[in-house]
Amino acid sequence: MSQIHANCILIGAYAVLLRGPSGSGKSSLSLRLMSSGAVLISDDRTDLCARDGRLIASCPPQIAGLFEVRGIGVVRGFPTKAEGDVRLIVDLVDDLGDIDRMPNPESEQVCGIEIPKWKFCVSDLAVEAKIGVALALATGQMQLEP
Repeated sequence: MSQIHANCILIGAYAVLLRGPSGSGKSSLSLRLMSSGAVLISDDRTDLCARDGRLIASCPPQIAGLFEVRGIGVVRGFPTKAEGDVRLIVDLVDDLGDIDRMPNPESEQVCGIEIPKWKFCVSDLAVEAKIGVALALATGQMQLEP
């Protein structure tokens, strides 16, 4: 098992890791996604392990059920799931100019499991929709044109 600095949210049947440095907007983006039906697995730190060929995310026990809302504080009471099947990694950047218009698909090996990853700008007004498209690509529900 390994632990990373990332948020993890469940969108439908699959988990998405949101990575970025402190203050990059992981929790704000998680909150926006959760207000649209996503479910919290972990905020700030996520435990990862390989199980049956899948990457499984869970929350460290000491912070289970807690979510930091900047400007309000640490809150308990959001719907949560104990774990999720990670199918997508999202790396957050500050500037839309840091993202290629037509990037080559990338992936990263985590705990021996290859996971697709995309880079998005947290302030992009379409970031939630783009995460939905990336997750659909990662799960085979959509395909990229060559």
